[in-house]
Amino acid sequence: MIVGMAPTDLSTVRWPRTTARLAIRPFMREDTEPLWQVRRKDSVATWIYSTATDYDAFAVMMADPARMAKTLVIELDGVVIGDLMIAPEDAWGQFEVADRAKGTQAELGWVIDPALEGHGYATEAVRELIRLCFEDLGMRRVIAQCFAANEASWRLMERVGMRREAYNVADSLHRSGEWMDGIVYALLADEWLGLPAEHPKQT
Repeated sequence: MIVGMAPTDLSTVRWPRTTARLAIRPFMREDTEPLWQVRRKDSVATWIYSTATDYDAFAVMMADPARMAKTLVIELDGVVIGDLMIAPEDAWGQFEVADRAKGTQAELGWVIDPALEGHGYATEAVRELIRLCFEDLGMRRVIAQCFAANEASWRLMERVGMRREAYNVADSLHRSGEWMDGIVYALLADEWLGLPAEHPKQT
């Protein structure tokens, strides 16, 4: 697909996507338990949008069709070690050209089992997610955001070549009750084309 064309649906993508060490595929209901085991860990739960302390509530959330449609799982040797989010969205556009901005970008997110941190798995998975957005879905821009205090997350954004676009002061309310700073990173398809290839796909 030509970068910048209107994106297609995830159902048109060939699965699984493979990297040097990982397999990435759409979420299935049987993935609920292993993902819950990852997301309920304190070092993960402190930063993600919703806690996963109750399994039944987590299962209901993950069974929502809208949630399933934007969730991919990461496998290492057949074992689920985390998940990825790809949420297509419309870019802002003036009225006369707004239709051309529909579905041209996506927000990305990720969770990796903290027991496996330090091996580059999250970086490898996110690089492939970006490749998917630009090569298969024809997106022109991807974004990711996090609390500024979540250094591991924004460091990963920088490793995959994303550019810091905004540092927002005390704009994000943490479940602790504290207003925290937030950071937004982005990457354009044109910028991605100029990045060095790392962790190429297996064929």
